[in-house]
Amino acid sequence: MIDIRKIEAAINQIAAEKKIPRERLVEIIESAIKTAYRKDFGNKDSEVNVHLDFETGAIEITVEKTIVETVENPDLEMTLADLGDDADGFSIGDTIEIDVSDEVLEDEEGFGRIASQAARQVIIQKIQETEKEKIFNLFKGKEGEIISLKVEMVEKNRVLLDYNGNQVVLPKSEQVSKDKYTPGQRIYLSVAKLEEDTLSGPRVTLTRKDTNLVVKLFEMNAPELEDGTIEIVSIARTPGFKTKIIVASEYDEVDPAGCLIGPKGARVRAVVDEISGEKIDIINYTENREELVRKSLVPGVIEKVTIDEENKIIRCVVTEEEKAKVLGKGGANINLTSELLGYKIILDAKEEK
Repeated sequence: MIDIRKIEAAINQIAAEKKIPRERLVEIIESAIKTAYRKDFGNKDSEVNVHLDFETGAIEITVEKTIVETVENPDLEMTLADLGDDADGFSIGDTIEIDVSDEVLEDEEGFGRIASQAARQVIIQKIQETEKEKIFNLFKGKEGEIISLKVEMVEKNRVLLDYNGNQVVLPKSEQVSKDKYTPGQRIYLSVAKLEEDTLSGPRVTLTRKDTNLVVKLFEMNAPELEDGTIEIVSIARTPGFKTKIIVASEYDEVDPAGCLIGPKGARVRAVVDEISGEKIDIINYTENREELVRKSLVPGVIEKVTIDEENKIIRCVVTEEEKAKVLGKGGANINLTSELLGYKIILDAKEEK
């Protein structure tokens, strides 16, 4: 037998903890019981009504059927003869509501267990959907911004964080390998994406890995970037390894890179500390394309640069001694520079005389 008092206690607890209206939880459970009935006693087209009466402690289950002359679908139809002595007052075409509560609820091992499981599964699913909606609404309008959150708990594949009294999750896929998380610590995250998917529901992507996090951290520390005195022309990042930034200004007297670096390196150091020591190369923009390529490929030294604008290819001549520096570990430096400049970079060995 389904214990309605246990259901009521669960509803009250969930309503209080998750801030979900009690009436909504009752609807969810009644819907789950309907689904269980259709599966075990009727079919998907059965017209089933369920009412949880918490005052009497009863669960009322009724089925609607149409009175017909000849029954073609017994789950939906019945004859006057089927009603027997109760047929008075009814005629062909009428809809009658039949109480099946006793018949159904007596099947403790079958329907009672299935209905309880269905109710539990539906509640869990609906709570998850409601939680997603709540988190989505928290970050609505904040896409592209960064936010400061407090670390609550560190688990194997995720970090739980507090945002204005609400728990949010930073999954492993959006963490940077160099980051070390400690309960009570405050960290910045980028609100990378807000999506409303009809199948999986609303989704918020918070991350420590995108370039926007670095840009916004510099905007916080360099007012010249915020007010437009300088601008970021291009940025590329390999999270945990290095970020490369090209900056420019329309004012000749302004040193764009110096603005991001700050007095005694204070500004860039603040950003580096926030991203766990990740290296940052800051490059002043120049109209001299070859010079820009050379600066961008530091720490390697380039002997000669040839730029194919049409095919977006840069060919660089390097000595054997400088090749490893230009490439970087696993090709990280050249790949990052290629992303920064928007060109494929090909290295050619310098011919020995």
